[in-house]
Amino acid sequence: MNDLTDKSLSLAALRERFSGCADFTERQIRYGLEPELILPVCWLDGLTDGETLGREILRPLTELLRAGRDRDAASARKRILAGGVYRCAVKELSSLPEAEEDLCRGCCLLLFEALGCALSFESRTSQRRAVGEPSLEKSLKGGKDAFTETLRVNTALVRQRLVTPDLKLAESSVGRRCPTRVAMLYLEGLADPDTVREAARRLDALDPELLLSLGPLEEGLCDAPLSPFPQLLHTERPDRFAMQLGQGRIGLLVDGLPVGLLLPATLSAFLRVTGDSSMHFLVSTMLTLLRWLALGLGLLLPAFYAAVALYHQEMIPTRLLRSIIQAEQDLPFSTSLELLGMLAAFSLLQEAGLRMPNPIGDTVSIIGALIVGQAAVEAKVVSPIAIIVVAVSGICCYTLPSQDLGFAVRLTRLALLLGAVFAGLFGVGVVGCLALLHLADLDSFGAAYAAPLSSGRPGGLGRLLLRRPGWARKEKKP
Repeated sequence: MNDLTDKSLSLAALRERFSGCADFTERQIRYGLEPELILPVCWLDGLTDGETLGREILRPLTELLRAGRDRDAASARKRILAGGVYRCAVKELSSLPEAEEDLCRGCCLLLFEALGCALSFESRTSQRRAVGEPSLEKSLKGGKDAFTETLRVNTALVRQRLVTPDLKLAESSVGRRCPTRVAMLYLEGLADPDTVREAARRLDALDPELLLSLGPLEEGLCDAPLSPFPQLLHTERPDRFAMQLGQGRIGLLVDGLPVGLLLPATLSAFLRVTGDSSMHFLVSTMLTLLRWLALGLGLLLPAFYAAVALYHQEMIPTRLLRSIIQAEQDLPFSTSLELLGMLAAFSLLQEAGLRMPNPIGDTVSIIGALIVGQAAVEAKVVSPIAIIVVAVSGICCYTLPSQDLGFAVRLTRLALLLGAVFAGLFGVGVVGCLALLHLADLDSFGAAYAAPLSSGRPGGLGRLLLRRPGWARKEKKP
């Protein structure tokens, strides 16, 4: 930390600390328009609201009636704290680091250099992105609002849905050079107290240089940061965030990021969406079964096809085997190279569609899927069956609600395919068993990642796949 943090709180220290900052603004005012007491006011231009600053801070400080007969700093400070300034949010600071942090957050500082302290007034600008619709998690019957980059707006969106004082909110600052506020939210009585304490401990232990993305936060909070499977739930929808808090989870909101994190996480939670609770229980159950089927097909279909085509041709029906042999007869590449190349091409098209602007990205996806694929088949570079297998596997991965889980599925699918290429179905079984052992061994803040299948209680598969109607579920007592 810089040696300047050991200096007393003064205008000279702030000038030195913000030297080279063209937006650092200061002004000397006469308290009550009297010449006896001159107080410096400073703020960062662009972060503070000029109208609020002039109307609710500078104006009452210079009014004779509100200033009374105070002629010394101590009396003026006492009167201001008692309500001499219109702003409802004011706090007293006594150290230079606190003053620096408040200035960088858009506050206005009134310095009392003789007393070695300052008063910080909330005067942030109201220019921020408005609350809009979610772009990644589409809402059919739920709320149409999404998180923004402003922390206090996000906490307000959650409190509008959970109208209870049991919703607790604890804030901490993460980051050595530029502290970033992180809010931890949970419902008292539903969240496990041990999990709350463990989450707070891990947050306090985080010590990144900067916290401008979710990467450092996730790596420091996860139990197994080397695992490709996501261990924190992500959402941009306040209604889903509030719903998960109601199920006993703990939520994290980061200032500057329009996304909420939820813990602990399980594999089944990544395959459920908020809209399931708004549908008939039979429809919701059918969609859940469809997602699990898509997960299995997305993982196993390319590997199973490669194993059967390379090592176990006797498992293929005769007519289908003749079609495969006829399609593969004039191709220059083996089945394994076809599948690996097509998976690579499919991943490239997916990344191109995500990174390019929407109109161009859609065009690239359509051209790649239709024109390039058809041209490759007509040129006899790849077989139509390989394209069908890769396309079905890719579409199945698109049905997964979580993109992070989709990335983990793509990596696991590649490992299964390599196992099939080298050892057939035996290799698929070995890689699959290793993946299952990893999932069974994985924990998220004390919760089993593969729950409820790994809980040891009977009926785990039913709880995983089936959704009971509302009248059949017991209400949780407070």
